[in-house]
Amino acid sequence: MATEIGRGRFARRAYGLDEVALAPGPLTLDPELVDTSWECAGRRFALPVLAADMDAVVDPSFASAMSKLGALGILNLQGVQTRYERPAEAIEQIVTCSAEKAVPTIQRVYSEPVKDHLILKRIEEMREGAGVVAVSSTPAEAERVAKIIGPGRVDIFVIKATVTTVRHVSNRYQPLSFKSVAAAVGAPIIAGNCVTYEAGLELMQAGVDAVLVGVGPGAQCTSRRVLGIGVPQVTAIADVAAARDEHEEATSKRVPVIADGGMRVGGDISKAIAAGADAVMLGSSLAMAKEAPGRGYQWGMSTGDATLPRGTRIEVGTLGTLREILLGPSSREDGTMNLIGALRLAMACCGAANVREMQKAELVVAPTLLTEGKAHQRQQHVGHGRD
Repeated sequence: MATEIGRGRFARRAYGLDEVALAPGPLTLDPELVDTSWECAGRRFALPVLAADMDAVVDPSFASAMSKLGALGILNLQGVQTRYERPAEAIEQIVTCSAEKAVPTIQRVYSEPVKDHLILKRIEEMREGAGVVAVSSTPAEAERVAKIIGPGRVDIFVIKATVTTVRHVSNRYQPLSFKSVAAAVGAPIIAGNCVTYEAGLELMQAGVDAVLVGVGPGAQCTSRRVLGIGVPQVTAIADVAAARDEHEEATSKRVPVIADGGMRVGGDISKAIAAGADAVMLGSSLAMAKEAPGRGYQWGMSTGDATLPRGTRIEVGTLGTLREILLGPSSREDGTMNLIGALRLAMACCGAANVREMQKAELVVAPTLLTEGKAHQRQQHVGHGRD
């Protein structure tokens, strides 16, 4: 229901992850009975987690480590990995500069052009790691990059921007054809980002194999402030999930919805899936892994924009190994480690044996969820009181 915000102007109320909670079901399960797997274009993954295509998160070795755990890591083909023969040196400049110089340093580092031979070199390194080879490109470069790669080299191709739509108009270049990209690279296409029912449905109708949902919720992203755009994640996920269900009913093809951004702890992942997501894409949570190339820092890919940076560098610290963050054991009480363990237990409490059943769990509006009865934790900065 829309609320009148001025004469003749109405706005729809939308909800974020901190504003809702899961209601436990009348049936509960042993967490060992829970199946967290999901499927994308005929390929099944044990864990519903994708590592975001950020230079601070994914390099070829990190992508391989994600695959070994049953998850998916995506390498950005417009990042430092394809601009520099020795990308670790570029990352060193970013993580060691002062906070005041972070954005100009990132802009300078990303002013180096992408080199086509490094695209193929990094893909080969990923293939040598014996994992699922998933790479990403901006929409503007997607067709050119797909032709450079050619068929048979990658398993999944991601087309990603702050906002990606089927109906994009430009006088400078031809609109992107998702089918042409898929044919050139010979791999399933994941596309995004979007936050509305209409945009999500049109992407599905255009033939993409999964849709990314989220504009601006990431820890390092400033798009919501700089541009003033975005929809809180719970509403965005639910709206695009409704498009997925309608598309599946009409075509019998299920196009997974991947919640991208805004999830920091296990409870966030549980609520995102209950809102309708089939899987989640994580950035800052995985940047805290010992194996992450950012060494305890994270920055968004739009931070390096030469004219309008929409992100910043943040220090996330290092918590533990990638396995500990995803699968435990956890040494922290704040939900930032053993993310899948938390998801399993939440699904079990809701009586959901798999992801599809978790999407039917009851959600309640609960703005006091994180503060109710937690005065001591907030005062002592533990548990719910951690920043």
